[in-house]
Amino acid sequence: MSDHKANPFRKRPPAQVIQQPLKGRGAVVNMDHRFAAWDRVSEDDGWRSGYEDESPPLKTTVTEERAKSIVTRNDSPDINFSMSLNPYRGCEHGCVYCFARPTHSYLNLSPGLDFETKLFAKVNAPELLIETLSRPGYRCDVIAVGVNTDAYQPIEREYKLMRRILEICSEFNQPVGLITKSALIERDIDLLAPMAERNLVHTVLSVTTLDHDISRFMEPRTTAPRRRIEAVRKLAAAGIPVTVNIAPVVPFLTDAEMENILEAAAEAGALGAGYLLLRLPWEVKDIFKTWLEAHFPLKAAHVMSRLHAMREGRDNDPEFGSRMLGSGVYAELLGKRFDNACKRLGLNDGDRRRYRSLDTTLFRRPGPQLDLF
Repeated sequence: MSDHKANPFRKRPPAQVIQQPLKGRGAVVNMDHRFAAWDRVSEDDGWRSGYEDESPPLKTTVTEERAKSIVTRNDSPDINFSMSLNPYRGCEHGCVYCFARPTHSYLNLSPGLDFETKLFAKVNAPELLIETLSRPGYRCDVIAVGVNTDAYQPIEREYKLMRRILEICSEFNQPVGLITKSALIERDIDLLAPMAERNLVHTVLSVTTLDHDISRFMEPRTTAPRRRIEAVRKLAAAGIPVTVNIAPVVPFLTDAEMENILEAAAEAGALGAGYLLLRLPWEVKDIFKTWLEAHFPLKAAHVMSRLHAMREGRDNDPEFGSRMLGSGVYAELLGKRFDNACKRLGLNDGDRRRYRSLDTTLFRRPGPQLDLF
């Protein structure tokens, strides 16, 4: 292992593979984050040639923390919500393409394997939400949950923060939009169904691929794709509005599945659908490229070439308007395929940006009788 002082003006080297891909983990690197004072690069000195890697298996650790605030506001013109909430930091699902990975850099941790193994639970999230909703100046709007990290990731089974948050939202008649890749959302149907009757909830199941052989490498600890479609079916049967988000679309790897995913979603009872093109901000680009070389070496160059064609020659496009769907001929073709399939299947009325409007007029502050803890 060699260390050298990081130079903020030089281009960072590509992420280095530190070991063979780990079963149940997405990233194959644990690169230093962009704020690190040092870059660390693994080098083979010849002494370990022919020996098995003796590194111990990575285990998930959860640190309980008390957050100072829980509701985040944004004014992005290409995001259809103004408030969001994330009860966890880091995500054990391990989706290699996750745009939220760089947020671990602010914790002095790697956006690579650290992001999916070193997790943080905001144990006071429910009480902070009560405080926020009870403020005299609070103005009700839809709160999106699961935007940065999945609120239904595996540790939710133990902490149950998401369920407590839903109980509070139900008491306050606070509308919520839920985004997840986990069938664990079915656990809360007993809360979601009554909220849906009052038009207070909209759910989104993200389905990147229906190919389990791709999913188990790309998003290793998420619910299996077909099982997610079954979750769509159960939510719809309970009267809970649900849409499917094909996110992200990965050129040459998953883009051919768009119509199949939409057909499966429509058959299961989804009301609508959306899609997002792969985004590779900050450290995610090196994490994703290294993952491609490790798992799909024969497709890696083709994937990046097509992505560059949809991102004006770049790995990532940060511009509002084009960052979600891309630009150029291939991006236009993808959009036409999506629109035509939605029109044929009766999803969204053919409008990719149409989402259910939730009721914000029922909001109320229950007062001192609210006793959930």
